[in-house]
Amino acid sequence: MPATSVVGIQWGDEGKGKVIDVLASGADFVARYQGGNNAGHTVVVGAETFVLHLLPSGILRPETVNVLGNGVVVDPEHLVREIAALEGRGVAVRERNLRISARAHVILPYHRAVDTQAERWKGEGRIGTTGRGIGPAYADKAARTGIVVADLLDRDRLGRRLRAALAEKNAVLDAVYDAQPFGFEEMFEQAVSWGEKIRPFVCDAGALLRRAWREGKRILFEGAQGTMLDLDAGTYPYVTSSSTGTWGIAGGTGFPPRWVDEVVGIAKAYCTRVGEGPLPTELTGADGDRLREQGREYGATTGRPRRCGWFDLPAARYAAELNGVDWLALTNLDVLRGFDPVRVAVAYEHGGRRFESFPADRVDLSGLRPVFRDLPGWTEDLSACTRMDEIPETARAYVAFLEEALGVPVGFVSVGPGRGQGIRREGRTPERART
Repeated sequence: MPATSVVGIQWGDEGKGKVIDVLASGADFVARYQGGNNAGHTVVVGAETFVLHLLPSGILRPETVNVLGNGVVVDPEHLVREIAALEGRGVAVRERNLRISARAHVILPYHRAVDTQAERWKGEGRIGTTGRGIGPAYADKAARTGIVVADLLDRDRLGRRLRAALAEKNAVLDAVYDAQPFGFEEMFEQAVSWGEKIRPFVCDAGALLRRAWREGKRILFEGAQGTMLDLDAGTYPYVTSSSTGTWGIAGGTGFPPRWVDEVVGIAKAYCTRVGEGPLPTELTGADGDRLREQGREYGATTGRPRRCGWFDLPAARYAAELNGVDWLALTNLDVLRGFDPVRVAVAYEHGGRRFESFPADRVDLSGLRPVFRDLPGWTEDLSACTRMDEIPETARAYVAFLEEALGVPVGFVSVGPGRGQGIRREGRTPERART
């Protein structure tokens, strides 16, 4: 059975949580390889809606083992709360279904403080972070001053590492931001307490996944954010602080890249983005407001309204090629009901030049104007459709247009938020995806 990467090919919020939940019904492991609790994956099970921020989406499947890899930055305070919240709703979170890499770096309160203060000081140059401390934690990792999950389990080592970290962070908070410094003793005891609560879950996650693959288990790798927010490949500097694409799997889990043999791309039938940064096809008027309301486009993590726009082919094609996408899951097709025409950006223009593909020399997309292709819309409600032939012809034509333009088959179409509101398209996915 395959090891499969499930990756968003837009700016995040593509519906990865729902697709992972659907695919996890046949998976043994779901592993997250990057990001932190700045993600918000929404899964609707019957009448209940679950919003997962740090835990992988497979946690709602009791038979699935969920893994937080070493490429994830773990806020232990948030993790303890998220586990307790799920337990309170009847979702069992035990050692048998949650494993955490001992090498994953942790987010501590000073990371959140630095994140918030730095964003405030940037003024118009702010990038729209969630304030969860993600970037500062990754910065410490790169600077080799970070604290890892294993440190929380060793009082002596934690004490040494935390004292050194606080000496630097308190100096910055005081001298640069005129902010309150943190005391060592209180934070140390908190960190020890969090460590004891998560101790049963901690393991060598890479060894666990490699062993599972050798035993023929099916593994799904879950990215937290979309490709266009990747630190290297995205719209820098308006990106996250980690590798969101398939290339992040090896470093973020300790799983050999050659063992990943299937890549599923996730895209909305339109585009959204939370926070600052370019969104070339953005709708700022009444149509944008309408699309936001119909799609319930508010950030699952922050509650911020998402910026909405038409489907961006150059960006999606770029992301699909980078990730080596085998087939695509298209979400939120039902949300486009009532729009006529439905528009798709097929190229960009700037300074008399036309860009059919994503322009590498303009990573922030500044000044680019989208060139649109208009397609007929539909007025029918798609939410009860269970087969493609039940979908209106114009909606099927829209899916076919995206499929041909991207050069990637659309193997799954979502027509609503619920588990059962999705259509698997026979013949559009590799045979191994159906085993």
